[in-house]
Amino acid sequence: MADKQTIRVGHSPDPDDAFMFHALANDKLDTGDFRFTHELQDIETLNRRAFQGELELTAVSLHGYAYLTDRYALCACGASMGDGYGPMVVAREPLTREGLAGKTIAIPGTLTTAFLALRLWLDDRRPIDHGVAGLPARSAAGAAGSGTCSLSPPPTYQVAPFDTILDIVARGEADAGLIIHEGQLTYGSQGLTLVRDLGEWWLEETGLPLPLGGNAIRKDLGEAAMNEVTRLLKASICYGLEHRREALGHALQYGRDLDESQADRFVGMYVNDWTVDFGPRGREAVAALLDRGHRAGLIPDPVELRFVG
Repeated sequence: MADKQTIRVGHSPDPDDAFMFHALANDKLDTGDFRFTHELQDIETLNRRAFQGELELTAVSLHGYAYLTDRYALCACGASMGDGYGPMVVAREPLTREGLAGKTIAIPGTLTTAFLALRLWLDDRRPIDHGVAGLPARSAAGAAGSGTCSLSPPPTYQVAPFDTILDIVARGEADAGLIIHEGQLTYGSQGLTLVRDLGEWWLEETGLPLPLGGNAIRKDLGEAAMNEVTRLLKASICYGLEHRREALGHALQYGRDLDESQADRFVGMYVNDWTVDFGPRGREAVAALLDRGHRAGLIPDPVELRFVG
């Protein structure tokens, strides 16, 4: 019997990803010729590892994916979509968009979709150094308005691990924070107030859900393996949805400060029909987000999307 091919999987240590990968992580599926191993890291770390192609299957921010199309394709399943909700800007006291002028905003990474959405909302076209060799700070498309920000003075961004941002803002080490994952449900418990829900803003702006993350599969696996691994990922997602209590029990161990009811709500926000398949509207949303990012000069090149499965 031939040895199984190892598929190294990277995903975030949060309840929705854990729910999605439960069946693969806990041997609930016959994986045929493949053996899956799992590496749990924050999404910005996974974005950056993808530039080296270290993992065969990895969660990525849709923003990060804009730079990775030469090496990875998007799986048609595994989407995290904010349908009228999404990453949030929070602060210790009520602030308006204009009130963020000159403020320090803690962010979970420059390649996150949350950060792209924040910059689009603020109309901040200043060049950003992502700290990745070979990535330009701005695109030629944004040259005419490069260096501009609609807020004066513009805000300063402070990169921090996503699970520390609420504490950073609460302690006064940043004026505001851009929060992802379960912080969207728990920020109020630390006395923080919502400035703007960027998923809600995006829906008002475009009529589309905000596509936050997906799963990318390495192209050098070849067509047959790419399709079969994507099929197994979809089977894992469907298993979780069909065995919700069991999968939620696995996901709860990653639900920092979430009780079972909150974890169930959070999983429902980001593991749903969109996750089973982007569908036409989901694919339209991805294309619209990345096109708008490119036209604003925040993404260097037009993104040619390819979905597998």
